Amino acid sequence: MIQIAIDLPDDVFSSRKQPPREFARQMRLAAAIHWYARNEISMEKAAMIAGMDRTDFLSALAAEQVDVFEVDPVSLEKELNHA
Repeated sequence: MIQIAIDLPDDVFSSRKQPPREFARQMRLAAAIHWYARNEISMEKAAMIAGMDRTDFLSALAAEQVDVFEVDPVSLEKELNHA
């Protein structure tokens, strides 16, 4: 496993009122959600980046109100007409 070190000012942790380990966990999750929401990575890769399984990552997406399923209105109308 590769480790990445990031230098951050001490003030960052006091302003978030979190220990560095929790801050890092949330930073991984935020990055994973951001890249997933932009369709840059798959859900599987996003969950791996966040350090979660897919079920927990889905719950995190729901908590952040990120749409998991995109519905194209034109495609939906075609599906409904063929049903």
